[in-house]
Amino acid sequence: MPRAGLTTDRVVAAAADLADATGFESVTVSALARHFGVKDASLYTHVRNLQDLRVRVALLAGGELIDEMASAVAGRTGKEALAAFAGAYRAYALRHPGRYAATRIRVGQSAVAGSPALRRTAEITYGMLRAYGLTEPDLTDAVRLLRSTFHGYCALEATGGFGAPRDVQASWDKAVDALHVALEHWPRERPGGSGS
Repeated sequence: MPRAGLTTDRVVAAAADLADATGFESVTVSALARHFGVKDASLYTHVRNLQDLRVRVALLAGGELIDEMASAVAGRTGKEALAAFAGAYRAYALRHPGRYAATRIRVGQSAVAGSPALRRTAEITYGMLRAYGLTEPDLTDAVRLLRSTFHGYCALEATGGFGAPRDVQASWDKAVDALHVALEHWPRERPGGSGS
């Protein structure tokens, strides 16, 4: 019999906490059932399967992340907004490693379309980049540059991948400075897609 008060939101929140504590890949329906002291079958009234559970964790984490980034960039533009956006991204990734890993999984288009948080992520990110005068397809290219830079840096930092004595924060600040310069001097796409 399910424990009283067990809800989908509680199950997903517990899965997110478990991901932070033991790694996103260790999140299973069985592990959550043990956490709640119930049989695995009891959780299937709240999530369809493991993939559904992991997508729900990804959506929860994505919402938390964009809330933090939106709060950080509010009232800022240009380099100040970029630095705040980047700092919020990095802080979340390092503070919530399991949740952050969940945001890296591929989520189906139907889940994306039904997620206000993911739509808000695009609005905040693209809005910040439009301040640099970018339009499509340059906006998408710039988003990919930021995402790959931030993710690569955070992944290396989280695993102790930076061995040089240089302060990691100083290198991060320099990377954000370099991104700002790149965005200000972006090689605009020419008509016909040939680039500059």
